[in-house]
Amino acid sequence: MSEKKQTLWTRDFTIITLGSVVSMFGNAMSGFALSLLVLDYTQSAFYYSIYIVLYTLPQLIMPVLSGALLDRFSRKKTIYTLDFLSAAIYAGAAFLLRSGWFSFGWLAAGVFLVGSINSIYMVAYQSFYPLLITEGNYQKAYSIASVLETFSMVMIPVATFFYNQVGIAPILAVNAVCFFVAASLETRIRQKEEYVERRRTETSSRLRQMTEDIWEGMVYLKEEKGLFAVAVYFTFSALMMGCTSVLTLPYFKLTFENGEYLYMVVFGMATVGRGIAGMVHYRRPIPKDKKYAITLAVYIATSLIEGFLLYFPVPVMGVLMFASGVMGITSYTIRVSATQKYVPDERKGRFNGAFNMLNTVGSLTGEITAGALTNVIPTRVTVMLYGLICALAAVIFIGGNKNEVSRIYNTEE
Repeated sequence: MSEKKQTLWTRDFTIITLGSVVSMFGNAMSGFALSLLVLDYTQSAFYYSIYIVLYTLPQLIMPVLSGALLDRFSRKKTIYTLDFLSAAIYAGAAFLLRSGWFSFGWLAAGVFLVGSINSIYMVAYQSFYPLLITEGNYQKAYSIASVLETFSMVMIPVATFFYNQVGIAPILAVNAVCFFVAASLETRIRQKEEYVERRRTETSSRLRQMTEDIWEGMVYLKEEKGLFAVAVYFTFSALMMGCTSVLTLPYFKLTFENGEYLYMVVFGMATVGRGIAGMVHYRRPIPKDKKYAITLAVYIATSLIEGFLLYFPVPVMGVLMFASGVMGITSYTIRVSATQKYVPDERKGRFNGAFNMLNTVGSLTGEITAGALTNVIPTRVTVMLYGLICALAAVIFIGGNKNEVSRIYNTEE
C-alpha cells in the first residue's frame, strides 16, 4: 500500500476536522450560556431539568429513524444541510433575544427543535466520519476528535464571562456564524458514499424500506453479542450522565458562592486530563491485548469517581476529575475506533442510530428520575446511587461478556 494511502491528514479529513472545530467551539459556548440563562431566569433545579429533558427527548426516536435513512442517503449532505439550518436558528434566536424578548415556553420549544437536529446530525456524523479515515489510523483519528471535543470545553469559561458581560444574544450570534462556516467547509468534502449506490438497487417502497432498516438495525445489534453488551452498558453510563447533567451544575451554583466558576474549575480538570491523554494516544498506540482490560477498569473506576465526587473537598474533586478525564478519553478512543471499524459501512447508520437511541433512553431516564429524586433524598446521595448502578452495569455487561467484547476491542487498526 502506498504511503499516501496511509496518511491520515487527507484533504477530506482535514476539512471535516476544521468544520468540527468551528462548530464544536461555538456550540459549547452557547450551550453553557443557555444553561446559565435558564438557571438565572427560573432559579429552579426542577425547571433546569425540564430544559435538559426537552433537549434529550427527541433523541429517543430520531436516531433510529435517521439511522435507517442515512444508510440509504448521503450523510455528507445531511451534515452540511443541518449545519446551515442550525446557523439560521441561532441567528433568529439571537435577533429575538437582542430585542429583549424571552419566554421559557418558546425557549423550551427551540431547545426541542435543536435537540432533534442534533440527534440526526450525530448519527450522520458518526457514520460518515469513519469513511474519511485511512486504514490503520483509527486510533489517531478518534484521538484527534476527542482532543478537539475536549478543548472545546475551554469555551465554557469564555461563555460565562461574556454571558455576564453582554448577555446571551451575542453568544448565539457567534454560534450562528460558527455553524455557517462549518457547513460551508463541509460542502467541499469529496468522499464518495458507495453504500448509497449499493442500496439504490433495492426495490421496496420508501416506507417499507425504512421500517425494514429500523428492524434490521435492532436485530443486528442483538445478534452481535459484543456490540449489544457495549450498547447496554452505555445505556447505564448515559443514565449516570443524565443524573449528573441535571444535578451537578445546580448543586455547585446553589451550594457555593460563585458556584458556576467552581464547577468550571472542577470539571475543567477533566478537560485537561482528556486533552493530555488524547495527545498521548495520537502518538502512542494502545497495546492490542490490553484494550479490553483497560476499558473494563476505566468503566468501573470512572463510575465510582463520579458517584462519590460531591462528598470530597473541591481541590480533591479537581484531582479526581483529572484522573477521570485521562481514563475516560482512553476508553472512548478504544471503544469508538474499535466499534466503527468493526461495523460495516452499510450498517453504520443503523448501528449508530440504535446505539444513540439506547443512550438517550438511559440519559432521559437519568435526567427525569434524578431530578425527581432530589425532592426526596439529598443530591449527593442521588448521584452516589447512580454511580454505583453504573459500576455494577460495567461488571455485569462488560465483565460478563469478556470473550465477545474483547473480540471487538482487542484488535489491530
